Amino acid sequence: SFIGAICERARRLGLWVALGSVTVKTEGDDGRFANRSVMINADGEVVAFYDKIHMFDVTLSDTERYHESKGYRPGTEAAVVQTPWAEFGLSICYDLRFAALHRALAQAGAQVLAVPSAFARPTGEAHWHVLLRARAIETGCFVIAAAQTGVHPGSGRKTFGHSLIVGPWGEVILDAGSEIGLHFATLDLGDVDRARARVASLQHDRPFALKRYLSHDKID
Repeated sequence: SFIGAICERARRLGLWVALGSVTVKTEGDDGRFANRSVMINADGEVVAFYDKIHMFDVTLSDTERYHESKGYRPGTEAAVVQTPWAEFGLSICYDLRFAALHRALAQAGAQVLAVPSAFARPTGEAHWHVLLRARAIETGCFVIAAAQTGVHPGSGRKTFGHSLIVGPWGEVILDAGSEIGLHFATLDLGDVDRARARVASLQHDRPFALKRYLSHDKID
């Protein structure tokens, strides 16, 4: 299997691999798959996985539509993974638009957010950088977002690329651009503590009620 092959390579090289995302068969009766991110340790063992929660059901234009939930079953559990270097929170692609998920991961201990993605060109050009930087700033986490790029054979789908690493203060540490390749960066996890000490917003949640005022309401 594909995952098995990556596990073997991780074992031979002594590397941890955040593999994502991959299509896996589920046990449901409707035949839908899961869009899954998998964490593999240096012994080649799968130590955690996360099934994408938010389905990409959108209409970008008259000619570009996506209905992910037709073929994929949404996950129901978020995941934080302990590694020898940091606590990783896992999310996938369209999850990036849901700040509450990433906040929950950070409040559960995540220091790094892994967001493997295949952003379409129109949404990537408009939103990719700003959303990744926002998630980093809101959570005080490093964000590592490996992204597919180029034109996909068979479907003709175009993805934006620009794999990013963003620091917990919102600075872009690495932008891989639109070409295929390997990219490396050294992260100082102390930056997480320093960013959260400067703005401790993860500790400042407060309950609130929501009131909706109608146009004809009058307040005496």
